[in-house]
Amino acid sequence: MRPLRYSINISLDGCCDHQAMAPNEELHHYAAESIAQADALIFGRVIYELMETGWRPFAETGVRPDWMEPWMEPFARTIHTAKKYVVSSTLDRVDWNAELVRGDVGQAVQRLKQEPGRGLFVGGVKLPLALAELGLIDEYEFVVH
Repeated sequence: MRPLRYSINISLDGCCDHQAMAPNEELHHYAAESIAQADALIFGRVIYELMETGWRPFAETGVRPDWMEPWMEPFARTIHTAKKYVVSSTLDRVDWNAELVRGDVGQAVQRLKQEPGRGLFVGGVKLPLALAELGLIDEYEFVVH
């Protein structure tokens, strides 16, 4: 059975909005290493779209946007190649090495956890809250910066 790990970046004042704060080089390297250890990532629609918009273009073209530092490249490549499951009732399809998860999220995640492997990672706020309420998260990691 694969464990489900919830990891979130949070500032000392409680902010966890990736658009309001930027993790530094050390956190990017740590996140890339952590993601590389997971069999797959589980995202809700909001986090999936945020990550895809931010990291996919560079990973596919090699052209860094103005906001992206060179030390962010390993994270972009790692998240790009990671297997993703996207929980959404509004998206019609996903294609960034991702599979759409519909229906009962608890049953779907429980099935994913039953598969052999090293583990699953979940990020964001709303989806992890729902999974926590169902008792499906095995490990919590709060990366404070």
